[in-house]
Amino acid sequence: MFLLGRTLMKLGEEALPTDGLGRQPGSTRTVLIVLVDLAEHGESSVSDIVKRTGLPQSQVSTAVGRLRDAGRVDTEPDPADRRRTRIRLKAEPSPRALAVADSSIDATIAKALGGDDDVEAVVTSLESLATRLVGPVRQTGSRDHRSPDAG
Repeated sequence: MFLLGRTLMKLGEEALPTDGLGRQPGSTRTVLIVLVDLAEHGESSVSDIVKRTGLPQSQVSTAVGRLRDAGRVDTEPDPADRRRTRIRLKAEPSPRALAVADSSIDATIAKALGGDDDVEAVVTSLESLATRLVGPVRQTGSRDHRSPDAG
């Protein structure tokens, strides 16, 4: 199960559109973990995310910076402690989030399978599994609550 999850994560990263992004510091996987955490827990500080995810503070801060630059999150000083930064997902997805949601994984799956004979069946199976384990998926590919994207 672990190996399947790791393989699917790598395929997901490979399928993400990268047009116009150039080389980005930090791991896409870390950005996704931070986005999922924010989607599940709402407004948070970097230290809140660090505690929940177990990621190093530097990686969370880098991921938050990427997400802010991509227009996916808003940040502001915490009124209770100005040394802390509060982070929240924007209500509306960024153009990058929409591009990711509209992208297809079919070519990546075909490449991984060594051909395109079974792509439709595999994608249908993955969508079914995702719906059962993660929740309903809207047409744009995002979950019913604010969906993570690659930033």
